[in-house]
Amino acid sequence: MDNIKIREATENDLTLLIEFEQEIIKYERAFDDCLKEGETHYYNFQDLITSLKAKILVAEIDNEVVGSGYAEIKKAEPYLKYCEYGYIGLMYVKPKYRGKGINIQILQTLKEWIITKQISEIRLVVYDENTLAKNAYWKAGFKGHVLEMRMAI
Repeated sequence: MDNIKIREATENDLTLLIEFEQEIIKYERAFDDCLKEGETHYYNFQDLITSLKAKILVAEIDNEVVGSGYAEIKKAEPYLKYCEYGYIGLMYVKPKYRGKGINIQILQTLKEWIITKQISEIRLVVYDENTLAKNAYWKAGFKGHVLEMRMAI
């Protein structure tokens, strides 16, 4: 799609970002019975919007915000080769706009921003059973790395 505009999120986008976050959480509940019932949050958007170590992007089509994504520069564990890495999250596209390459455009723009910070590693977390998301990330060049396991007792 030629009319997709990727731009930095502003405080005017907070309500919509929270809506996207809640849609992500609603979808991910099927993969994680540990998530709290009712409204819960993954992100502090106010802090992310003002942080120099984070970038929230939104995708617009004809002035309608249809998708989002964010990157944050995080401190790496001391045993890793690098001191910091880019973390990707909040990847969401409204259902009627999926399959149009919006996620890949957001990911590419976030990757370019991470590169400007002289970061050489990008990470994200995806549920093992979330085949749709895993396939999209593989298509974008990500590889499986570590499978975190859990046991409820």
